[in-house]
Formats: sequence, C-alpha cells, structure tokens
Amino acid sequence: MIATFPQHRPQAWGWAFAPDVKRRPKIVMIEDDAAIAEMYRRQLSSDGLRVLIAGDGARGLDLVRSARPDLVLLDILLPEVEGFTVLERMRQDAGLAAIPVIVLSNYGEPEMLRRALAGGALDYLVKASTTPVQLSARIRRWLGSKTDD
Repeated sequence: MIATFPQHRPQAWGWAFAPDVKRRPKIVMIEDDAAIAEMYRRQLSSDGLRVLIAGDGARGLDLVRSARPDLVLLDILLPEVEGFTVLERMRQDAGLAAIPVIVLSNYGEPEMLRRALAGGALDYLVKASTTPVQLSARIRRWLGSKTDD
C-alpha cells in the first residue's frame, strides 16, 4: 500500500482570483530589518496581498500617505522616526487615522503592548512568536474580504 499525502498549497484569498474583484489589498510594512521584511513579504505576496516596504519611520510615513494602504505593519524600533511616533502621527492625520495599524515588534513587554493599543494600534504581535503564515492568517481576519477602492 502506498500512502499519499496532500501537497501544501498556499491558500489564495478570494480577492486574488475572483473575477469580480477590483483589486488586491495593499499592505505597507515599516521594518528596518530587510531580511525580516522580505520573509513576511514573500508569504503575504504569495497569499495575494500587495506589500510595500519602508526601511525607516520617516519613509514609512511618507509611503503610507502616498499609497493609502488597507493596513500597516509597524515595527517599533526604527531609524529616523520611531514606531510610536509614526502611529501617533497617523492617528493625528485625518486622512490616515482610519488605516488599521498592527505593531509587529521584537519587544514583548506589557508596557509596549499597552502603549501601542492605547495609541490606536489594532493589535500587537511579537516577531519571534509570529510566523509569516500566522501573520497572513491574521491579516485575512483583520481585513475580511475588503476589495473596494
């Protein structure tokens, strides 16, 4: 008897392949570690998201302003402008205030979590505990089937 196992295939989100979908959701990732950014970008892209990356807080804020993403993934310790300041500036800007922000940081201290959520972040994830597949699944829940422009 020969056993066969199902092959792992990335789950494509409905918006990536449905004929009536206008566009794929856009994510801005503000992350200064290029290897970490690329690791997450590969998974998210294969799952049907458009991912734009900025390597520092100042560029990240400019990218958010110009790209108007569906969601922002934000590191805390960043060059130029740190993550909490990026979050604060987004929440103070009427054009950016409604964009969901997920903090994705290596800092797992309760005070950091409290500060991020109090500042308007939707969630706080610790990189060491969040695989690219887990992040992709959570983004799917956060965005639902958002497909409008």
